[in-house]
Amino acid sequence: MRIYVCVKHVPDTAVNIKIVNDTGYDSQVKNVPNPYDEYGVEEAISLVEKNGDGEVIAICVGNQTAVNTLRSVMAMGVHRSILVKTDDQFVSPDLTAKALAKVIEQEGPGDLIFTGKQSVDSEGMQTSYHLGANLNLPVVSGIVSFSLNDASAIVQREIDGGAKETLSVKTPCVLGATKGLNEPRFPKLPHILKAKKKEIKEIDISSLGITETQTVRIKHLEPVQERSNAKILTGSTQEIVTSLVKILKEEEKVI
Repeated sequence: MRIYVCVKHVPDTAVNIKIVNDTGYDSQVKNVPNPYDEYGVEEAISLVEKNGDGEVIAICVGNQTAVNTLRSVMAMGVHRSILVKTDDQFVSPDLTAKALAKVIEQEGPGDLIFTGKQSVDSEGMQTSYHLGANLNLPVVSGIVSFSLNDASAIVQREIDGGAKETLSVKTPCVLGATKGLNEPRFPKLPHILKAKKKEIKEIDISSLGITETQTVRIKHLEPVQERSNAKILTGSTQEIVTSLVKILKEEEKVI
């Protein structure tokens, strides 16, 4: 069994991020594996452990510092990794998916491909669908439950209103993981040390023969405005409504 996990190198959401030149952010900011991708990594590793054999291969499209993210997922149990190197700080979902698909085609088909349902930086939620289209594979994103039944994956995903739907998907397929699927493990020190010796294959994105360039580019970035402290409105229902409308008009300027 061969399982691919697609991992993105993203800024740590717990740190302050400084915007640079309106379209980028401070390159010295701490980066980590995309949290949603870690659910896919955990599911892949657990599946191979349960079956007793197989290989989990991580692929990341990013700059040289993304090696640290790949070391992190290998410390979790990924067997080997591939870094598709690019100097661009932002790579569009379309180009990312094309690069991932090219690498998978070169390495050989997988039984399953896990991604996160989205990344915590751009939150485009498109890469898994572009990847499925490039590989001509079915895609289900936002899965919170997974099992294998012969040549099919039985998955459950959340839909509107808190409801869940169960689907049977023919494998190979692309699955976008999310919170609730599992609890990603914390690597232990011996595994962290072993990960430093594991293989990371590096491929320059320009060598993949992708003729189309990025279809999306960032025009402008700006920090989110800090919101004012919460207010508790008191009085009669009419007084509360009047106060609320005044706040929405004069302070928040949304009506």
